[in-house]
Amino acid sequence: MSKKKKKKNKKQEKPQTRQPANSNIILSPKSYALFGGVPIEYGAIEQMENAMSLPVSLAGALMPDAHEGYGLPIGGVIATDNVIIPYAVGMDIGCRMTMTIYETEPDFLDRYRDMLKGILFENTRFGTDEFEDRPDDPVLERPEFREIKFLRKHHQTAIRQFGTSGRGNHFVEFGEVTILNEDNPLGIKPGKYFGILSHSGSRHFGYEIAKHYSKIAEEKLNLPTHVRKLSWLELDSEEGQEYWKAMNLAGDYARANHHYIHRRLAQAIGIQPIKLVENHHNFAWKETWNGREVIVHRKGATPAHKGALGIIPGDMVSPAYIVQGRGNERSLNSASHGAGRAMSRNKAKKTFTRKDLEKVLKQAKVELIGGGLDEVPMAYKDINQVINAQQELIDIVGKFQPRIVRME
Repeated sequence: MSKKKKKKNKKQEKPQTRQPANSNIILSPKSYALFGGVPIEYGAIEQMENAMSLPVSLAGALMPDAHEGYGLPIGGVIATDNVIIPYAVGMDIGCRMTMTIYETEPDFLDRYRDMLKGILFENTRFGTDEFEDRPDDPVLERPEFREIKFLRKHHQTAIRQFGTSGRGNHFVEFGEVTILNEDNPLGIKPGKYFGILSHSGSRHFGYEIAKHYSKIAEEKLNLPTHVRKLSWLELDSEEGQEYWKAMNLAGDYARANHHYIHRRLAQAIGIQPIKLVENHHNFAWKETWNGREVIVHRKGATPAHKGALGIIPGDMVSPAYIVQGRGNERSLNSASHGAGRAMSRNKAKKTFTRKDLEKVLKQAKVELIGGGLDEVPMAYKDINQVINAQQELIDIVGKFQPRIVRME
């Protein structure tokens, strides 16, 4: 019996065959800028080091909100030489923050809280929920949907999901904006204003683009397992050109989507904004570094060129910061995209209860519509520490304090 058993086990232990990694590609570590002051998990550091070992990586930076992701860590920035890395852009292409600011009476939020809750609930959609009165927008008629074969089958999904927000940490919030200084780039007086803040990306359409072109890159290069998700496409190649066009379309789709959400809410409330501030992450840009054109990938990081305005959010009860970039070359003109997670979604759900969440919401005087335990504020890093770690990257223009939050 024992001999037969051993023979059977031996058959079961037959090794799996796999294609050997591309031996022509040499991985060699390079240095990168780390903006710390906030604990960064080892997994994120390891992923950044892997990214900086690629022969196409020229420079890199890791933001203080960094945590482990797929391929490039969230909060990772790399500049490459004429190649695009789909997984260094990310799955939610063009994910962005958009804020509209409104001049209202000081007690507007408190006086009309119930009305505003109803408006927020009725005029936003999340996840697979869609609008019956389907919105229209010029971005939905872009020629790329016809010219790129892969995009044709996702056109209807993009149309159906337009005007909606994603799951997870995506949100639409009503809150109080505080502009700090007289001399500010927004050109409005210091003081308190009503604000609407949204966070979402290119929805399922962008996810499919990332998945499709990343698979093509992986098959073409066949890199070692630990860097396979960092496979790249030559920008001069047909696939590289296709991805670049598709990525930019997804970014424009995300922007148009946010603008529709804000227009719809402004119309429902019956007021018009005096200012709009927006920025995006999970994207790649053609920029100049050391006198040459490079492709700067910012995954969970945002542009912070000199004078550029942006928003860096915290969690559902903490402030979001309106910031202006300082143009720091060490960070590749980048800043963090948010507070960053301190623990995984699964760990947060196992660690905290609904009672824990309700206690924090009550203390912060925030009303939450929807939202899960994976998004509890305690699962995030302290946004104030993250902002303080970026004093050489950004200047603070103002703050947004959430008061009514809608999530999936």
